[in-house]
Amino acid sequence: MATLIHTLADHSDDVNYCAFSSSCLATCSLDKTVRLYSLDDFAELPYSPLRGHTYAVHCCCFSPSGHTLASCSTDGTTMVWDTRDGRRLAVLEQPSGSPVRVCRFSPESTYLVSGAADGSVVLWNAQSLKLYRSGNVKDGSLVACAFSPNGFFFVTGSSCGDLTIWDDKMRCLYNKKTHDLGVTCCDISSQPISDGEHESRYFQMASCGQDNQIKLWLISFADFASAELKHKYTLSGHSAPVLACAFSYDGQMLVSGSVDKCVIIYETVINSFNVIFHTFVFISRYVTTCAFAPCVLLLATGSMDKTVNIWQFDHEQPCSGRIIQNESKRAVENWSEEDVLAWLHAQGLTDLVGIFKMNNIDGKELLNLTKESLMNELKIESLGLRSKVLRKIEELRVKVESVSVAIPDEFLCPITRELMKEPVIAADGYSYEKEALENWLNNKRRSSPMTNLPLPSLLLTPNRSLKVAISRWLETQQK
Repeated sequence: MATLIHTLADHSDDVNYCAFSSSCLATCSLDKTVRLYSLDDFAELPYSPLRGHTYAVHCCCFSPSGHTLASCSTDGTTMVWDTRDGRRLAVLEQPSGSPVRVCRFSPESTYLVSGAADGSVVLWNAQSLKLYRSGNVKDGSLVACAFSPNGFFFVTGSSCGDLTIWDDKMRCLYNKKTHDLGVTCCDISSQPISDGEHESRYFQMASCGQDNQIKLWLISFADFASAELKHKYTLSGHSAPVLACAFSYDGQMLVSGSVDKCVIIYETVINSFNVIFHTFVFISRYVTTCAFAPCVLLLATGSMDKTVNIWQFDHEQPCSGRIIQNESKRAVENWSEEDVLAWLHAQGLTDLVGIFKMNNIDGKELLNLTKESLMNELKIESLGLRSKVLRKIEELRVKVESVSVAIPDEFLCPITRELMKEPVIAADGYSYEKEALENWLNNKRRSSPMTNLPLPSLLLTPNRSLKVAISRWLETQQK
């Protein structure tokens, strides 16, 4: 479970970005300032805030050592600061003078990237703080950027919806339209994935956009002259544009923040993503940024309400939100009011959040709601809306009552993470739900969902022994 442990309310305008080093948290805002806080007690450092930008500060990032901080602004500059005393080390002017929307240090502190509203992207030498190379995306403003863990490649996202992969010589290796209404953020997990033959060939990446979606990708590098994005999953938990996404340091969690005022956490596994059914406390305004601290279980979320919230995860269960398909009845009965609001949001019942919040509906009360109580006590006038709520509650009751113990992992489809009804064996030797795998293959993917290697055959063989085992297991749960 994530617990709110501190709220920072020093900015006088919208918070645009937050970033961690091993000892500090940096935040930036429309108020033209960058603020730094100690992770020991979240006290603001003596030399904070950092002033120098003449317009809104859109992004900030630490160098890997944490000794320097970069910030970029509408004023067309990227400023570099010494985090030990707050000295400004350099003012890097975007050659075009366009507002700079995003900046990132490479993992080895070799480069600093700055991307601007006119689509220009500049690679700076992080040691000399001199311009190294520059380029442009095809269309739109450059609003997102992330480096591969090895530092040889980086990805940019644009307002026209493209993700572009560049090498460290500023050569465009790959370009793909990914979000119809525009990319807003992207992040690459620091943990590389091996395909069994080529170490560190694949990297996990997340992107989010104005289309309300988060997309999960594998970036593959065949050699240093080519690259490719392979779509894995689309997460549609938010009901409005998703403005931020970030992986945890170990790659085990993914967090997102949205215009719907919610923060959602996901537990990531190399071959599957499980949606964690725990949405953090609803923020009063849009969630604009989120960031995990390196090595420690802290998360920062920033918002247009001018605040930054600091969350701490349970040490033993950093992702102990409620996974929908594994929920137990007792856990639902113990849901807090905030958990119920999260459930409403996940079920597309956001319009009822205010009513349920006003009436302090917790998990136990949720399971006891009836047609009469919805109409007479909660005053929900719409018959269609009452019917939808009752249907969703009944689905929840059936789900939690039918799963009294954890489902054996071998009974779950690796694609959907749901109990299989028609298991089939693919050419990779793994079993999948037939419909899920057929959909996977129909989307012109000829690779294994588990290994990402090409499938030598598209033949699907019914796994009758597994189907019988699942049937027998279900029978034992009904006794």
